Amino acid sequence: QVQLVESGGGSVQAGGSLRLSCAASGITYNRCTMGWFRQAPGKEREGVASIVPFGGQTNYADSVKGRFTISRDNVENTLYLQMNSLKPEDTAIYYCAACGNGLAKSNYKYWGQGTQVSVSS
Repeated sequence: QVQLVESGGGSVQAGGSLRLSCAASGITYNRCTMGWFRQAPGKEREGVASIVPFGGQTNYADSVKGRFTISRDNVENTLYLQMNSLKPEDTAIYYCAACGNGLAKSNYKYWGQGTQVSVSS
């Protein structure tokens, strides 16, 4: 069965950094585009970043460009999101998503349970 397990969330002050991880199993990881999404209270889930299986092509939401970096390890079947210069508006539950395309949540087939990121001013 498919499992996507996120870790690395927490509470930081504005300007700080966090690194999220997502361990994937039950999928052909090196054939899947992977993505990070987030959902703040009272808001729709939105795409943050995505990465194709090979070649390193990435896609970012405008709100995180230059601050967040998505990467993947196709040997360890793990997805990462390095978040720097965090802002209070980055506060949300962050979800790992597998086997999709781009930043539209409807494109993704599998989802993790999410990890909370809280940024205080």
